Amino acid sequence: MFKGLLSELEKNLKKLPGIGSKSAQRLAMYIISMEKEKALELAKSIQEAVENCKNCSICNMLTETDPCDFCSETSRQQNLLCIVENTQDVYLIENTHEFKGRYFILNNLLSPLDGIGPDEINFPSLLKLVKSDKIDEIILALNPSAEGESTINYLGTQLTKLVSKITRLSTGLPFGGDIEYTSSLTLGNALKRRYSVKD
Repeated sequence: MFKGLLSELEKNLKKLPGIGSKSAQRLAMYIISMEKEKALELAKSIQEAVENCKNCSICNMLTETDPCDFCSETSRQQNLLCIVENTQDVYLIENTHEFKGRYFILNNLLSPLDGIGPDEINFPSLLKLVKSDKIDEIILALNPSAEGESTINYLGTQLTKLVSKITRLSTGLPFGGDIEYTSSLTLGNALKRRYSVKD
């Protein structure tokens, strides 16, 4: 429907999660209909965020500082590590106020059919962290999907001899569900009722 620059804007907006053709068209029209100053301010904030955010060299979280605020916070339980898929999951867990340990971000879940193996989930970095930092307990806070289950099984098998306790979130999270769409209360309860991966 759109042509030229408007079509290009629509195409780029469709790359965002949950944005289909109609939503992209509405957003594109909204953006170009905004006051120029406000639209350019939006574009500038996107550019600055993209240019200045990088991965923390310790936990792999997207951050403006390296190490990130969580890795720099010495009051956190240093021997307790929560493994999540992405940076957004960290903030969702923090909102529960149930976890005071450290984090590690995989950025992917195992999916051999998509070419995502141990290297693509940053397993070598995770292994190095677990060995060097004397981690006692690992919490696998991953989505209960087919890929999530595969990743949980793989990590449980690989790390079981290195830490005394490996737990996963309670099944209060529905299979096939998404941590992103889980309420803080449900996520908090899942953290409290986590259980051993080996059971």
